[in-house]
This record gives sequence, structure tokens and C-alpha cells, in this order.
Amino acid sequence: MRIADLPKYELQQEEMIEVDSIINHYKDKKGVLIPLLLEIQKKVGFLPIYIQKKVAKDLNISQKEVYGVTTFYSYFSMIPKGKYNIRVCMGTACFVKGGKKIIEKIGKELKISPGQTTEDRKYSLQMNRCVGACGIAPVIIINEKVYKTVDPDKVMDIIYSLG
Repeated sequence: MRIADLPKYELQQEEMIEVDSIINHYKDKKGVLIPLLLEIQKKVGFLPIYIQKKVAKDLNISQKEVYGVTTFYSYFSMIPKGKYNIRVCMGTACFVKGGKKIIEKIGKELKISPGQTTEDRKYSLQMNRCVGACGIAPVIIINEKVYKTVDPDKVMDIIYSLG
């Protein structure tokens, strides 16, 4: 995805205050880029380019370095994540036992494709490689909670029960 193709989303004032607070906490320490970015992403859900530029400026490092870290590690995202980040395991066991049907069902119901977030930022959908839960396949992970032996016909019951 090109930078120009990234969705435009401006953080709320409260979110920017939190970002400033996080940066100030780490500002004069060495080797803090990854923990700082993790904390910002945990608070606001993603790392847009303008936040990366702010981090670079405030830490007195290059934008290239911040962007490089953000795009190198798979746990960072420049796309807004939803309140509920739904990850569907697509490892062999999960795929064979219905993983593809699960992702299709969720995508159809929420009107998003893997890698996207609903407009209200309530749900994000991702395909994951094997998560190591083959014995309880197929699995989905919503935020950090693992749901086992998920029935494709009942997956939306799980999702809608979240709120």
C-alpha cells in the first residue's frame, strides 16, 4: 500500500494529548523507539504518518528511522484498527476446518475485507498465519482473547456479543 492510499484519519484532541504525554515520558531515554511506538499504538490504535513525523521531531531522530521501524515490524499498523481487532487464523488446520468460511462470513457481515476497519472504527479484520492453536482449530483472536473451534455459521454471534 502506498502512503497516498492510507486512509485519512485525524486523532481527537484527547488522543493527541496522550501521544504528547507518551513522547515526553520517553523523550530523554536511549533505545526507546519501539516501546514508545507500541505505547502510542496501544492508546490510539495505529501510527499515522503525521504521528511518526512528530515522534521523529520530538526524539530528534530521522523520519526515515521511525518509518522503517513502523513498516518493518508486523505488529505496527499505519491503518486505524477497530476497538475489536479480529484476527482469523489461516494456518493449515484452521483453514481446512473452516478458516476461509469464517473470514468470508465476517467480511460479508461487516462489509470489510481483511486488512480493513469498519468506518466507525469498531471492528478490524485480519488474516493471521498459524497462531499455534491447531488442536482447537479453527480459531479467531479478538484483541487478545482466543475463541476455539469457531463455527462459521455462529462467528457473528461471538462478534456481536462484544458490544
